[in-house]
Amino acid sequence: MFIQTEETPNPSTMKFIPGEDVMGNSNKTIYFKDSNEAQSSPLALSLFDIEGVVGVFFGSDFLTITVGGKEWKNIKPSILSVIMNHFISGDKILLEEKVKPTESVNLDDISEKIKDIIETHVRPAVAQDGGDIVFESYKDGIVYVSMKGSCDGCPSSAMTLKNGVENLLKHYIPEVQGVSI
Repeated sequence: MFIQTEETPNPSTMKFIPGEDVMGNSNKTIYFKDSNEAQSSPLALSLFDIEGVVGVFFGSDFLTITVGGKEWKNIKPSILSVIMNHFISGDKILLEEKVKPTESVNLDDISEKIKDIIETHVRPAVAQDGGDIVFESYKDGIVYVSMKGSCDGCPSSAMTLKNGVENLLKHYIPEVQGVSI
């Protein structure tokens, strides 16, 4: 099995592409910031067992790993080994979870437009860099989003929000005045 790696704009994160589905074609992504959050994922737990791993993000066909206090040349082989062993084993990425009832949230027209633009234009671009952006809410002209994966804590994420996302949303939706995390 060959696992492709790519650097991301965040020097603390690296994108790992196993050549197989991770979360599949769904729009679902998962971001774990520590082993306590990762109890539902054997793969994430194994990655957190590696000294220096401080974040694990699962995208459609990639993983993004964040490290703290370690050089990539020293930690990358261990991460590759864990990912390879997991995919070769055929184990699931996530354990069966209890199905939580989904809340039906009625969004206003502006929020629907914002969410659609983020889903169709912004998320695919952000995924290329190993991260994700999720619409949280819209209030008084401000769009609130959350950043995950390589985008969380990335030095260039503020610039991405202001110069990219904010300008795009302002162009299509005049009511948007700003974007905030």
